[in-house]
Amino acid sequence: MSVISGKNIILGVTAGIAAYKATYLVRLFIKAGANVKVIMTPASKDFVTPLTLSTLSKNPVHSTFYDKEEENELWNNHVDLAIWADYFVIAPATANTLSKMANGTCDNLLLATYLSAKCKVYFAPAMDLDMYKHQSTKENLVKLESFGNSMIPAESGELASGLMGEGRMAEPETILSFIENDIITGLPLRGKKVLLTAGPTYEAIDPVRFIGNHSSGKMGFELAKEAANLGAEVILISGPSNEEVDHALIQRVDVISAEEMYQAAHQYFKDIDIAILAAAVADFKSATVASQKIKKKEASLTIELTKTKDILASLGEQKQQQFLVGFALETNNELENAKSKLRRKNLDLIVLNSLRDKGAGFKKATNKVTLIDKQENITEFGLKSKTEVAQDIFNEIIKSIHA
Repeated sequence: MSVISGKNIILGVTAGIAAYKATYLVRLFIKAGANVKVIMTPASKDFVTPLTLSTLSKNPVHSTFYDKEEENELWNNHVDLAIWADYFVIAPATANTLSKMANGTCDNLLLATYLSAKCKVYFAPAMDLDMYKHQSTKENLVKLESFGNSMIPAESGELASGLMGEGRMAEPETILSFIENDIITGLPLRGKKVLLTAGPTYEAIDPVRFIGNHSSGKMGFELAKEAANLGAEVILISGPSNEEVDHALIQRVDVISAEEMYQAAHQYFKDIDIAILAAAVADFKSATVASQKIKKKEASLTIELTKTKDILASLGEQKQQQFLVGFALETNNELENAKSKLRRKNLDLIVLNSLRDKGAGFKKATNKVTLIDKQENITEFGLKSKTEVAQDIFNEIIKSIHA
């Protein structure tokens, strides 16, 4: 999955022959999972039609400050457009538009939106060789980069004038790759490796039956997605779960039993920077596993149980540079039990949640957590979606490891 998946992108199209490449760029953004809105300068419509870009982006294309619909004039709010965008990409960016951007000229909707944008801005210059080499253009490019905008360098090749040289807009694939690499490079967990456990474990009684719990794995999967979105390489060790994940930075390892999860966690732990054990691992397993299905002959059945290996405690004993996070699901004396677990298992952070909290627990889309760090500082959060909870947990982790 691309790092722009789910992100909102405004594509600004200006009046150059390279405007036809905007159609390919929209398709690449959409294919990567982004939401795309296109703003055109009025003159760019001479090079590519709004209908084409609207069809490809699945959104209306704007080029003026208002649209006329029957007798009602609808204002295109440049401020709302700017707030909506996670990224603003101007491609092609002509010498004329670059000059206006650099000097604050605001004579069309694209420029008004650019001047209102608080998101990251990328621009891909496109013009003839002499224009690209002109001193005024060079100064404008430097000025724009000093604003924090990122230039996607023009390429060399045959130009519309017939000349050969620099000024040709970067190919759409190059633009997408540049943006993705730039985003990843700036992510706070870039270069970090994260180990995550998720879901339940199933402990066999016989070939048919098992001891398990109601964990869906959703919290662990949301944490894995958030870690990857922050730039980390993720090893996701999952017990039986119907949750799915599709991200280039996530390697999923499927296990069934607590013993399998123990072995997998220890296999990867030594190379890990951050480990979060969110799985609901069975505390007990059957002392013996029947080779054949146990028949229902007697009025009652007694199963001898033995403890499973404590994965979290064993990793806490081996921990060196790793930042280790555990979960505590409690029903009474929540804070005391969580603090005790934090100390006993040598954790850096523990995530406490209680089954007594409405909307929290297994198979829910929401959770309510309290974070307790190694110094036993307590941070409480209200009921949130598990996606938001994952963000809160990683905000605390990032703050701790950079302290």
